[in-house]
Amino acid sequence: MAELQGPNLTDKVVIVTGGARGLGAAAAKQIVDGGGKVVISDLLDEGAETAAALGENARFHKHDVTSEEQWKTVVDFAIAEFGRVDGLVNNAGVSTGGMFDAETLEHFEFVLKVNLTGVWLGMRAVIAHMKENGGGSIVNISSAAGLMGLAMTGSYGASKWAVRGMSKVAAVELGTSRIRVNTVHPGMIHTQMTAAHAQSGEGNYPNTPMGRVGEPSEIGSAVAYLLSDAASYVTGAELAVDGGWTTGPTVKYVMGG
Repeated sequence: MAELQGPNLTDKVVIVTGGARGLGAAAAKQIVDGGGKVVISDLLDEGAETAAALGENARFHKHDVTSEEQWKTVVDFAIAEFGRVDGLVNNAGVSTGGMFDAETLEHFEFVLKVNLTGVWLGMRAVIAHMKENGGGSIVNISSAAGLMGLAMTGSYGASKWAVRGMSKVAAVELGTSRIRVNTVHPGMIHTQMTAAHAQSGEGNYPNTPMGRVGEPSEIGSAVAYLLSDAASYVTGAELAVDGGWTTGPTVKYVMGG
């Protein structure tokens, strides 16, 4: 697949959590390619290499999204390095599956702490600064599992549905401050996390109407659009980038193939 080019993000400063690899790294690349500046935050030290590869308009900051104190630190770091924060991509998360009745309370609370509380803390950390700057864009990464019931995603699905709902509440409250809040809902995407059971290429994922898994760059393009001025009248929206997976069953499935 040809590499996708995102919209114009000239001089916009964006924090991307979980940006060391996968979807976050793809979003960070789209931001820099579009003329923006990015602060990659991640617990993984390889985020430093990801930032270095993107050049002078990228920085790395090690960051635990479940820490309110560290959120303040990463926002202050972005402002110190680039002068302001125009956008936030809440991408960091954990994805572990299991049957509903086998999940422990400890695991459920851990997943929600990262996937939901981390997003809430991130939004809270940037809102005051964005209001002072006259606006901004927050893109929260949910999931196809936040649009439908998906087996073996009890805590993960709960967290992604909650991110979707929380984002709509924030969009309603922050609209007059010109802060837009939207969600992106990836389907099955080919990353290091999914490589064992999701291969790139046509025909490798017949569960979707498009018959294939997605690529990180396709999520990055959706994120870049929502960060850009091209989406200036878009808030409270949920953008499924899933090859039609959440739209309905494929013809092959309906016909019993």
